[in-house]
Amino acid sequence: MANEAVIIELFNGGRPMTFTCADGTGIEKGTLMELTSPRTVIANTNDNAPLVGIAAAEKVASDGATTIAVYTDGVFDVLTDTGTDSVGAIMANSATENTVQGADATDLIQGSVLGKVLETCTNGGTHAIRVNL
Repeated sequence: MANEAVIIELFNGGRPMTFTCADGTGIEKGTLMELTSPRTVIANTNDNAPLVGIAAAEKVASDGATTIAVYTDGVFDVLTDTGTDSVGAIMANSATENTVQGADATDLIQGSVLGKVLETCTNGGTHAIRVNL
């Protein structure tokens, strides 16, 4: 997978939460994680899907593990898939894997917000986002 989020700064150790995941699934460190039921995560590939954070470690497919830690608090460099968004704009997941875009009302309702961009961002760039989920 490409375009993983990169840690710039973690607050409170990143406040990792543990979620269930499928044993047969491989997940790269830095992957944006989408919540499914019950308290299960998958790599995010859907616009307007609920985000819960960023994978804290690699999960190897079929390694026997059925849990993964997800960072919920910090600053991360994340690829943007949007026009130009001003500093402070709320960013949400995009339909493009492991990217974010400027949030709209649906993102707020669906819980797809990742955080606030800390610099003016442009399409296809990697920008600092304050994640606090």
